[in-house]
Amino acid sequence: MTTDIATSLKNNFGYPEFRQGQAQTINQLLNGNSSLSIFPTGSGKSLCYQLTALHLPHLTLVVSPLLALMKDQLTFLAGKGIAAASIDSTLKGNQSQEIMADVRSGKIKILMVSVERFKNERFRQFIQSVTVSMLVVDEAHCISEWGHNFRPDYLKLPSYRQELNIPLVLLLTATATKKVKLDMAAKFAINEQHIVQTGFYRANLDLSVIAVSSVQKNTKLLELLSEQNSQLHGSQIHGSKIQGSPLEHANSGIIYVTLQHTAEQVASFLISNNISASAYHAGFDNDKRQQIQTDFMAGKIKVIVATIAFGMGIDKADIRFVFHYDLPKSIENYSQEIGRAGRDGSPSNCIILANLDGLNTVENFVYGDTPELSGIEYLLNCIKTECQNGLWELQLVSLSNASNIRQLPMKTLLVQLELLGVVQPKYAYFADFNIKLLQGVDTILPKFNEDRQAFLSTIFSHTQFKKVWGSLNFETLLQNINGDRNRVIAALEYLQEQQLIELQTKRMTEVFKINLTELADPSLAKNLHHYFVDKEQKEIKRIAALVRFFQLDRCLSVNLSKYFDDNQVPQKCGHCSVCRGQTAILSYSVQPQWPSDEKLVSVLNGLMNHLKAKKNQTLSIESCCRFLAGISVPVFARYKVRKLPGFALCEQLRYEEIRLKVESIWSIISGR
Repeated sequence: MTTDIATSLKNNFGYPEFRQGQAQTINQLLNGNSSLSIFPTGSGKSLCYQLTALHLPHLTLVVSPLLALMKDQLTFLAGKGIAAASIDSTLKGNQSQEIMADVRSGKIKILMVSVERFKNERFRQFIQSVTVSMLVVDEAHCISEWGHNFRPDYLKLPSYRQELNIPLVLLLTATATKKVKLDMAAKFAINEQHIVQTGFYRANLDLSVIAVSSVQKNTKLLELLSEQNSQLHGSQIHGSKIQGSPLEHANSGIIYVTLQHTAEQVASFLISNNISASAYHAGFDNDKRQQIQTDFMAGKIKVIVATIAFGMGIDKADIRFVFHYDLPKSIENYSQEIGRAGRDGSPSNCIILANLDGLNTVENFVYGDTPELSGIEYLLNCIKTECQNGLWELQLVSLSNASNIRQLPMKTLLVQLELLGVVQPKYAYFADFNIKLLQGVDTILPKFNEDRQAFLSTIFSHTQFKKVWGSLNFETLLQNINGDRNRVIAALEYLQEQQLIELQTKRMTEVFKINLTELADPSLAKNLHHYFVDKEQKEIKRIAALVRFFQLDRCLSVNLSKYFDDNQVPQKCGHCSVCRGQTAILSYSVQPQWPSDEKLVSVLNGLMNHLKAKKNQTLSIESCCRFLAGISVPVFARYKVRKLPGFALCEQLRYEEIRLKVESIWSIISGR
């Protein structure tokens, strides 16, 4: 470790020394070696790029998967006096232009964006105009198809890095199996000796699995919160006896649930029992979520009852407990969520109230993302019929609705087509450019030389102004100026930077080059469908592994560490429920019951008749299964299928069982 880095750590961040792995990562980067760092949640991964950025000559570009994660990092950096910003959907007016100007001038050292921002032609035009010293990928496991939370757009980051000629890359994650780790490193040509992995095991976390029926969960939850208070908060506060209910003085904690309505129900129950609690989920608007998070960080709210929408990037040191009211989605999700407890090193409890009741709900998230073969065939046919001069244009939302494929699997499908050489992304553009004049045209034009005046006059002449806003007709404009679209966008961006106009862009359109030979492969649709079915089954196996983990008769902490390729652990931790002799056996609270075959046939016939009346939509076995399981897909939303009798009739049953049942009565429904 060099003296400069040690001094920088103390002067800029106020820390006396580095945590394990930080100095090695930073030194590797400053020596020009791209690195992958795998540290447990709360172990200071972000400092690796934050300190390094201060010693690099140009911009550090950070790709982060969540807006909340970016905002937390920016708040931290602002508190340290480090110039950083994000370009995201919450910016208003001229804020993004001000940030771009500060980046160009070198004032801002760290810029945070989502991976989707690279699809924005205005952003790409900007980022290509500045020099980037380092690309940082936070939550980098999103890159790997073998990991959880795979995000297809992340697969494009290696090519973005090449296009922007970024010399240095840092990948950061807390959760990576050996397979995922090597996959991530290979995608960015990171040498194995530059993978920095600290131990996964955390001695201060007490892991417990408690088998409990659903009707007993709330009672057990109150009992655990009371025990939590007496164990970790002690019987004295500032030397005085606790007054009133001990629950009123509960320490901070998070209770994770699967569904939004469960979050609200459990939070209401806790509030009715005098516990300072709040629900948190993606259904709340941004302002409300931000206020809840702020209140929790400040200690005004003690307990957050949340879906997985809460927690990534939450850096609150004194979270004393993380409870799981429902099954988490995977072992990776579980490890991330419990990793938010005890970041100050003090003892903290991680308890799951486990049964098999929610197993179907977790599995249904997976099944809902598998496109039907007919949807894939529809997409391929669209490409064939809409392709002109070897190019095909896509607007994601409309194609998702038309093909009945959710947007995330649609993105995955397009990435697979790209990897197979069928499509090649060329560029993306906004179909709609709207202009609001902040000064009159007669005032704007004299500010420029004769050539630029003529160019701007042409732009304004192809803009149809109404009362306030004008719509730019790009098609006629480009014909007039020989197709120099980039020059038009640069001019409009400059006018907005100078506060002469306000610019709005809508309807992102992606343009792909098509390989018609590869597209004509008769096995393409089936191969793509097989890819998704295979991915689906791997996810289901991941959930099965989760259930097996919670029923282990061997140390939970040790087995969790080994799952993430950390073998430097004790034989037994001594602080988990298994080490205390409490092995959990999970079961259903009440065995789910099947409706009669007559009932199933009746509701599915109702679904079939409803869809037939809607532009001759046909019924498939998969649509029937999703209808009975309560899984929403685009066609259900478009035709208000959720309101039909029988929707979610079998939501307590597992999807594979529903499929077998539907197959057994399919001849009756289909009339075959």
